[in-house]
Amino acid sequence: MSSFLMRSLMFVPGHNEKLLNSASLSDADVLLLDIEDSVQPLTNKQVARDKIKEWVALGKFNKHLVFPRINDRESGQLLKDVYQLSIPGVGGFMYPKSKKGEDIYFIDKLLETIEYEKGLEIGTFKLIPLIETAAAVLNAQQICEASKRVIAIAFGCEDFITDLEGIHDIDQDSLFTPRAMIAMAARATGVIPIDTVHIKVHDLADLEKNLIISRNLGFEGMMILHPKELPLAHKYYSPSNEDLEWAKEIILLSQEAFSAGKGVVMKDNKFIGPPIVKMAKKIIARNNLIME
Repeated sequence: MSSFLMRSLMFVPGHNEKLLNSASLSDADVLLLDIEDSVQPLTNKQVARDKIKEWVALGKFNKHLVFPRINDRESGQLLKDVYQLSIPGVGGFMYPKSKKGEDIYFIDKLLETIEYEKGLEIGTFKLIPLIETAAAVLNAQQICEASKRVIAIAFGCEDFITDLEGIHDIDQDSLFTPRAMIAMAARATGVIPIDTVHIKVHDLADLEKNLIISRNLGFEGMMILHPKELPLAHKYYSPSNEDLEWAKEIILLSQEAFSAGKGVVMKDNKFIGPPIVKMAKKIIARNNLIME
């Protein structure tokens, strides 16, 4: 069970003070303070770095996990991003365009060098690779295993569909397989699977439909474009009261069975074995993390 709560990861253009202020007041679990795609023209990237440093130093984001989305290794901006923002108050970085494990190994070693130079503990800054291409989906497990800094991987569906030369269809059929593969790769390696943004930000009914699919596939959170999406995301990525009552009953029944020398117990005409008990314990642990 992860110690990081990542039900919602909200993108915020790092150079936009109005949106930075709105984000600081939001209930998002993670703020993805952007220095990449949403920060244009090029001169605004240094504006974004300066504002992020200033706002972090002032403690504006103290109730959030802060993960700037940096520029990729071919951008010419990466060293400035990570050197200037490897500061207290920043938990790590979202790394875009992660195509293979080598990309993550590269950024891992760059961060290690910076941590040495700044006298920080090695491994201080964590990574969330962004899976945005067909190659990245196929290499997702390798990407997860490339560095101990990787605590989550996130799916970028629009770049993926463009790379695939596919169609983002209304029923999300074209995204089902990559989403499933990303969630499986994450769970297989003990990192958090984060689902793609929902681009129709004002269509909350469609968001809810996608959240149901997302939870069914095993995702633990999603990237967010607008604060109005937060309540639904938190609802679906948090255990419900019914979930908690079920989990508590399962654990109680399993303890009673163990005390009676039984390996399994019946509930609602179903066998309650070790996998069900493990699921119940995960629900309790997740709820405890949310309540902290």
